[in-house]
Amino acid sequence: MWTNNSITSHLHLKWPIIQAPMAGGATTPALVAAVSEAGGLGTLGAAYMSPEQIREAIKSIRALTDKPFGVNLFIPEDFDADQQIAEGVAQAMNDVRDRLGIPHNPQVTQFTEPFAEQMAVVLEEVPAVFSFTFGVLDHRLLAELKQRGITVIGTATTVREAIALEASGVDMIAAQGSEAGGHRGSFLPDSPSNMIGTMALVPQIVDRVKIPVIAAGGIMDGRGIAAALALGAQAAQLGTAFLTCKESGAHALHKKAILETREESIVMTRAFSGKWARGIQNEFMTTLAPLDHELPTYPVQNALTKDIRAAAGKQQQRAYMSMWAGQAAPLSQEISASELVEKLAAETTRICSNLGQ
Repeated sequence: MWTNNSITSHLHLKWPIIQAPMAGGATTPALVAAVSEAGGLGTLGAAYMSPEQIREAIKSIRALTDKPFGVNLFIPEDFDADQQIAEGVAQAMNDVRDRLGIPHNPQVTQFTEPFAEQMAVVLEEVPAVFSFTFGVLDHRLLAELKQRGITVIGTATTVREAIALEASGVDMIAAQGSEAGGHRGSFLPDSPSNMIGTMALVPQIVDRVKIPVIAAGGIMDGRGIAAALALGAQAAQLGTAFLTCKESGAHALHKKAILETREESIVMTRAFSGKWARGIQNEFMTTLAPLDHELPTYPVQNALTKDIRAAAGKQQQRAYMSMWAGQAAPLSQEISASELVEKLAAETTRICSNLGQ
């Protein structure tokens, strides 16, 4: 049976289906709990949450389910908080602020949440799974997680990154193909290209590492899950598919855009955060595209556009919102998370049965 493998047995899952950890508010406690209750693995995207918000979210999830769930954070990256902002970039963003009626050049006092304090909450609360993106976890923290019985999952966008993660001691690897929505999980800067598709990336990583591999990127239905399993993955991770679920915390305009978009409108951009991410094209992305080489790096640009994104959301201005989505977003459905998990499981079962698996 397609449901019986080391990931489902290790994590006590009914289905090898993982809800991707999307930071920024989409992964509400209700969404995470619903996926876990339905037999998959729900994951809290906690990177932009304060330590206390993470603790409260974990408590809320546990009030809704006693099933396993995960928490995800971003590995801190070196950055220059004092880097100069190019005049053209500042002017372009201030022009947008004028359209939104908000002040120019906001003062940024905090670029990221305190990672050490976030990790302290994870270690205290002991979720079943801790996953991370943008790097390799410090060996001391990895050891502490394992001492508490927490399964650790790292994110790789290339074979070299997967090998580095396995050497670091993680339990599983999420192989993120270029079709994935949101930010790329890349962390080896000398890579000439990390835009490798899921169908090409997964089998290469499976062949090079000994630990279980999770396929991520462009998977929206049972066909994608069955394909991932055929390539050697032991689970599939879906993000965009869950964004339009009723329990998702994504903005209503974001959900509407996903349900209405075409695959040709889903592009890569650095406009909102200074890091490559895939989303639905809009005016803000188009405006800053000619200035791409001048944009501040992540997380500086991410902090500098926070006021724009917040105001756009409040004013229902889709043109200036970051609406992350994977390449297969047009396959999205407007249903509950439990219904989606059940549908994914039924589709995968049918396809695997037809293939004689």
